[in-house]
Amino acid sequence: MCRHIAYLGPPATLHELIIEPPHGLYRQAWAPRRQRYGTVNADGFGVGWYADGDPLPARYRRDRPIWADPSFADVARVTRTTALVAAVRCATVGTEAGEAAAAPYATGPWLFSHNGALDGWPDVAAALAATLPAGELLTLQARSDSALLWAIVLHRLRAGAGLDIALAAAMTLLDTERVAGRFNFLLTDGSAIAATAAGDTLCYRRSDDHVVVASEPCDDEPGWTWVPDRSVLTVTVGGTRISPLAPPGTTSTGTTPTGTTPTGRTADGKDPDRKDPDRKDLTGRTASGRTASG
Repeated sequence: MCRHIAYLGPPATLHELIIEPPHGLYRQAWAPRRQRYGTVNADGFGVGWYADGDPLPARYRRDRPIWADPSFADVARVTRTTALVAAVRCATVGTEAGEAAAAPYATGPWLFSHNGALDGWPDVAAALAATLPAGELLTLQARSDSALLWAIVLHRLRAGAGLDIALAAAMTLLDTERVAGRFNFLLTDGSAIAATAAGDTLCYRRSDDHVVVASEPCDDEPGWTWVPDRSVLTVTVGGTRISPLAPPGTTSTGTTPTGTTPTGRTADGKDPDRKDPDRKDLTGRTASGRTASG
């Protein structure tokens, strides 16, 4: 349920990142190609981005389908950013409707999105809620499974955990409490991205100066790499790390090779380390710096 995307790199417009790709997030709202649960993401959408010189992200969120908001296309055309998280929503049954429940969630410098569902919501929420201070429960940003999961991650961030450690700790709690569901998380502070693959698809593509993390490829160009299930992905403009999440009741050891799946193949079946100077990216540039038109 839901699709989301994150970007780090040189300034690019929201239109270039979300609307322009042939199978980008905009199209994934009604025609996702790799979504395992649900067929359409029409329960709202949101975009969070960072303006130059401001560490606190701005957001544009609505409770309607992304294609039904003509104002967003106009805003997206002129808004540029070096970091972004965006999502289209397919709501979990029993969760709150409305703009407040649309990802990305934001607190301080962080943006967060959840692609998945907490099985048994809201009955299973009690055990998780008991792990949080009362004050944090009273300030949940929406009555939804995603908002509760964000509160759990945020609690760890406020305690000083890094992005990837906060997500891994939240997954450990879910395992400890024997809570089932699909928990693909996406988190950024504007300078790095951390994401989990836990029950649904996740991939990324990077070039020399930028990286995109997404629920599914935004086009059919080469270079997309699938992230193995039960993994944490951490990316910056300069590097990528994939670390396995510990199976319930065990301790994680080691990491998978950077940028590879267990079979060492990318989403298009090719060598993830292959350099293709003519490969197009989401912003219309190639790895050699030329525009997609030549």
